[in-house]
This record gives sequence, C-alpha cells and structure tokens, in this order.
Amino acid sequence: MDTSSLVKYPFGEGVEAFSTRRDSVLPYHVIQGHQVHDRKVAVVDSPLLTREDLEGYDAFVTSLRGVAIGVRTADCVPVLLYDRAKKVVAAVHSGWKGTVLQISRHTISVMREEFGTDPEDLTAWIGPAIGKKSFQVGEEVVEKFRNEGFPMEIIWEYEGEGDGSPMSGGHHIDLFHANRWILEKAGIRPQNIGICGIDTYADPAFFSARREGVSCGRIINSIRLLP
Repeated sequence: MDTSSLVKYPFGEGVEAFSTRRDSVLPYHVIQGHQVHDRKVAVVDSPLLTREDLEGYDAFVTSLRGVAIGVRTADCVPVLLYDRAKKVVAAVHSGWKGTVLQISRHTISVMREEFGTDPEDLTAWIGPAIGKKSFQVGEEVVEKFRNEGFPMEIIWEYEGEGDGSPMSGGHHIDLFHANRWILEKAGIRPQNIGICGIDTYADPAFFSARREGVSCGRIINSIRLLP
C-alpha cells in the first residue's frame, strides 16, 4: 500500500507514527475515540475497543504491540508520545480548550501512574495544526490562556486592526508553542520535542475546520509500537 502521502515522525526503532494528508489512505486500523475537547485519558488494553467504547476520551495510551491508537484533528493540535524505556505510546487531541486544560500533561501523569513513565524518557511530536498567523481569537480566549499561567510573551500576539484579509489583525495564539511549553513543564527534555510546523489552515493538503467548516474531513494522527 502506498503510504507516501503520510507525514511520518522519526521516533526511532520499534515505533511507527504518522499524520494523514487529505488524500492519504490509512495503512491499517487505528483505534480512535469520540473526542469532546475535554481531558479524559483512556488506557487502551484491547485491540477490539471501538469508538463507542471510547466515548468522551481525548487521549489514548497503550503498551500493546501492533495496536495503533490515534486522534482526529482539523486545526486542533495532535501530540504523539513515546516512552523509550517502558515501551508505551500515547496519542493526544489538544484543541485550544484541551491546551488550556493541559491535556498532554494529564496524559503524561496517567502514563506515570499506569506504566511508571519517567518524563525524561519521553519523546514527543506535535503534528499539523492551525498556526499562529491563522489562529485569530477573541479576548476571552486570550484571557483563558493568561489565567492558566501560559507564557503569553511566547504564545500571544496582538496585530492591531489588520489589513482586511482573512485572519489579519486581532489576537493570535501559538498553539504549537503552547503545547511545547506544557510538555517541557511536564518534564520532557526540550531536545526530545519535535514540532512539524504544518499550518492546517494555510495548507490545502490538510483538512481545516476553520477554512472549510466543522463538517470537513479529519486528519488521523496515529502511533503504534511495532509487533
């Protein structure tokens, strides 16, 4: 099967991880949940779990070899995690609400509690998501990030009135670096965090709810331990 259109992440030997483009075909079954922009984390302990079994979960963790877990995005931030020591992987759906809730940090806590993960053993990749220039928000969203202690000097920019073009002017939030900050705060070494940097709103090869509407397709962001 041709997998050349997939965005692949270099986690190293024994792990396979990717994000799909618009024209990608999944190379195998990926366990996914019904995401609700909250911070519940499911431990996937069976390859037979369905989306209905995983109602209300936005992050997934597993140590099962050969079992792919994934999250669906279309501007939201996908975060993929690999514990090199304990051989555990995680997939996290972190939209702006999940980012404010710091769902990635919560996921790492579940990995620690369930599998003994040390954050220093984690490698993380942040996949395609809406970029800072494209993510124009209202003051109320800015305040939510500020109230949760995010480093506003890094993740926030006010562009003034703009030039009338889409997404110009106003407040902008950098979700890539907001999530990087969460991962570093959780104890992952900075050199072990990668950001793919693809702006889904600006790149038509990827689905974007802001550009196309919420009924558009979804990017599948998957990770698995090889059999």
